[in-house]
Amino acid sequence: MGKVIAIANQKGGVGKTTTSINLAASLAVAEKKVLLIDLDPQGNATSGIGISREGLSGSVYDLLIGRKGLSELVVPLEVPWLSVVPAHIDLVGAEIELVGMDGREQVLKDRLKGSIEHYDFILIDCPPSLGLLTLNALTAADSLLIPMQCEYYAMEGLAQLMNTFELVRRSLNPSLQVEGVLLTMFDGRNNLNNQVQAEIRSHFGDRVFQSTIPRNITLAEAPSHGKPAVFYDAVSKGAQAYLALAKEVLEHAAA
Repeated sequence: MGKVIAIANQKGGVGKTTTSINLAASLAVAEKKVLLIDLDPQGNATSGIGISREGLSGSVYDLLIGRKGLSELVVPLEVPWLSVVPAHIDLVGAEIELVGMDGREQVLKDRLKGSIEHYDFILIDCPPSLGLLTLNALTAADSLLIPMQCEYYAMEGLAQLMNTFELVRRSLNPSLQVEGVLLTMFDGRNNLNNQVQAEIRSHFGDRVFQSTIPRNITLAEAPSHGKPAVFYDAVSKGAQAYLALAKEVLEHAAA
């Protein structure tokens, strides 16, 4: 049975999509069969992994509204072991359409039934909000991975997300766990970064990944080439950090 991980933070610009793409690719490098679902209407995970949104025969929108099944929407990549369900701007309308559906928070979970066992990991890149799309991801997921930038307002945003997490656990998905808090865009030379890291580790303990993601030019450049960092510059600090993160995620799955 595959593990479904929602990658979410309602705060934008924290490295959520970067994490989705690069963790998916790093798990694929470990020869795990991975499906990346782009649930963000901006579609940055789709373009950042090398898929043109023009001419797509379908997207995750078609999955949510029941127009197509998952197998019809999976796009295989040149990278062995890795596939994507792409997003398109029409996903903006899905949130409105979901409002009128019965069990609207569980639509994605229902659509994934029967397919999860075909993958070792399914990663869901969530939009930067706590709306119905993110609720669907949390309801469908086994765990929540939280990318978090080491900055002043980070703890405030994390508190909101954890409130939503607890709400989902109580009412929709009792088995939902925290996969971990991932510190991103970290600069060890910055005193504020170090202070925030210490506070987060003090508060969340071993739920914070040991791996931290540094500020790194490779991570910024790779999406413009439609490649995960590990296939753009495997020896870069950014690529190596995500390979280390993948190792931790694999250890969690084996525990």
